[in-house]
Amino acid sequence: MEWAAYLNDDEKLKRSFDNSLYILGAFSDNELVGFISCVGDGEYFVLVQDLIVLPNYQKLGIETYLFKHVLDKFAGVRMVFVITDTEDEVDNKFYQLFNLKPLANGHMVSYYRLKKS
Repeated sequence: MEWAAYLNDDEKLKRSFDNSLYILGAFSDNELVGFISCVGDGEYFVLVQDLIVLPNYQKLGIETYLFKHVLDKFAGVRMVFVITDTEDEVDNKFYQLFNLKPLANGHMVSYYRLKKS
């Protein structure tokens, strides 16, 4: 599988996976069609580094399943973040569905969930 639109470098993608705190893939007939990867310490801070689903598999609920799985897995973590472009209407609407709070600055917006102590 080639994620040309993502990195144009399968070796970098592999290293990214290897260095992630957590990664979960979505498969169709043994083909990777989407994934979510996270970085952080897994106790106080988790950043959703990537949530990518191939175009032919989008809007089938895969993105929602992957993101909800990460939110559930890291339910005890104090801060969970994701960053996207302020101009990306689809991403912004998607993250707002999860009641995440926005922090916008320039062309980027971070959505976060802060667990109450």
